[in-house]
Amino acid sequence: MPPTNFSHVVYRTHRFDEMLHWYQTVFDARIQFQDPVLAFLTYDDEHHRFAFANLDVLEPDGDVREQRAAVGVDHVAYTFASLHGLLENYAALKEEGITPYWCVHHGITVSMYYADPDGNQMEFQVESYPSADDATAFMHGAGFGSNPIGVEYDPEELLVQLRAGTPESGFLVRHLHEPVSPVRGYLDS
Repeated sequence: MPPTNFSHVVYRTHRFDEMLHWYQTVFDARIQFQDPVLAFLTYDDEHHRFAFANLDVLEPDGDVREQRAAVGVDHVAYTFASLHGLLENYAALKEEGITPYWCVHHGITVSMYYADPDGNQMEFQVESYPSADDATAFMHGAGFGSNPIGVEYDPEELLVQLRAGTPESGFLVRHLHEPVSPVRGYLDS
C-alpha cells in the first residue's frame, strides 16, 4: 500500500541559522516553529516541508569527523490517506520482516520511522488534523512548544483497536500530559 503524498525532508546541520536563512530565501519559506534545537519551515499550505535539527546543540562535543558525517538528510517523509491505511501498511510490511524502529505521535502527525538496508531513514505518517491551518495552529500553541517531539505508541495496540472498530479520530489527537519520547527526548538533556 503506497503513501499518497510526499511530505517533508529533515536535515541535520551545524549551520542552523544559515540553513534557515537559505531555505527562507530560496523557497520563500516561513518558520512555523523554532527553538534552539529544531525548526520547521514551509513554503505552501502544508504545516512543514523542511525541518532542521541543530547538531551544535544536540552534539556539541562530538568528534569533528563524526559531526561532518552526521550532517545531511535525517529522513524523508511520506503521508498516507488514513490511520487505518498507515497501520495496515505496517502489518503488511511486518509480515515481510520490515518493522519500524520508532513509532511516535508528534501531535501534527502519527508517524512510523523505517530504515532501508543502507540505513536511509523514512517517515510514514498520517495527518492528525483535517487541515494544514489546524496543524499550524497546533504548532503555534503551548503544547507543541513544550513537547515538539511527541509521545511513543505501540502500533500493535492501535491496529487491534482500529480493526475492532474504534474510530480513527480517537487516536489522532495527542494528549499533552503524556511524556516526551525517551528515544528522541532532547528536552530531557
